[in-house]
Amino acid sequence: MAEAGPAGGGGTRYRGALHPDTWEEELEAIPMFMKRCPAEIDAARQPELACLQSLLFDEERGPAELARMYKNEGNEYFRERDYRRAVIAYTEGLKKKCEDPELNAVLHTNRGAAQFYLGNYRSALNDAIQAKKLKPTHLKAVIRGALCHMELKNFSEAIAWCEEGLQIDSKEKKLVEMRAKADKLKRAEERDARKAKVMEKKEQCQKEILLAAIKERNIKLVLEPANEEEEVSDGLAEISLDGFHPDNATGAKVHLDADGNLNWPVLFLYPEHEQTDFIAAFHENSRFIDHLMVMFAELPPWDLERKYLPSNLENFFQLYFEDEERTEMYELNPEHTLLQVLQHERYFVKAGTPTVLAFVKSSPFSKKYFSGKKVHQL
Repeated sequence: MAEAGPAGGGGTRYRGALHPDTWEEELEAIPMFMKRCPAEIDAARQPELACLQSLLFDEERGPAELARMYKNEGNEYFRERDYRRAVIAYTEGLKKKCEDPELNAVLHTNRGAAQFYLGNYRSALNDAIQAKKLKPTHLKAVIRGALCHMELKNFSEAIAWCEEGLQIDSKEKKLVEMRAKADKLKRAEERDARKAKVMEKKEQCQKEILLAAIKERNIKLVLEPANEEEEVSDGLAEISLDGFHPDNATGAKVHLDADGNLNWPVLFLYPEHEQTDFIAAFHENSRFIDHLMVMFAELPPWDLERKYLPSNLENFFQLYFEDEERTEMYELNPEHTLLQVLQHERYFVKAGTPTVLAFVKSSPFSKKYFSGKKVHQL
């Protein structure tokens, strides 16, 4: 039946005819003229396609025939590099549970290849294993399995799969080259593992020497547990050698120098100004006053009242450490060395970093801070 054309038009248009403005899209919706079939077919919106699909995959067909049709569909997707849809098609074929082991082996091998290109190496390996069980002489499955082991860095297993495949075809170039590459990588991996073990042993020895030096000086370490339930032992072996946290202010750690002297990372706190200073390597026989003179050779930008002048340091500058267990303070003599302070019976080094607090003598903040606190002189 004809109907009137658009306004101003000179002709009539048949019912169901293609619209002149959208004819390309409308033509694409007709199954005969489709360039690509949609991934999901909605029977309500695309009845023609749903009908064709039911004809194509008629459940009256045998499982082997249906599995073969899904295999062919998957191969088409694979050629188009649409590996995700290829996996779906091969999986549908396997779901038909046909009794042809060779066909099932091919479906597993092909699905494994698609999974491989998607980067799903373990899934691809599982398919290669299943394919090899169904058909032990299926060379493509063996090659795929070897490739998967290479990607997973399982070089010993890759070599074993290559050798198994070479028993099927001793001249298979891919397997010959892959076995040589896997053997080279395996040797390199073993060499690196040996080097790492030697280095680990060396570091362990150095840490034990370091801890022995600390213990010999009667310096007490406190290592904070990783969680509330974990307890830290006082034994030398358990003081473990992970107690000197490398994640402090700069990654610096206590170490022995060439002369057998300890050098510590030391943290200075200035509570009045909420500032800190960090010395990465404080020699155990160095005096505090020596470091202070260097640190305050120039006034820090936060010292607006010019309290930390070098001329004030010896007479008006006070250093303390806190005994947290007893909530008491100990005043240090700036002429003391770091070792003298660390050897005090109430000084405990936490996380491998000694800490001291710095105050200006008799300042209002200092008086308030020490109000009600017991202070000892060293």
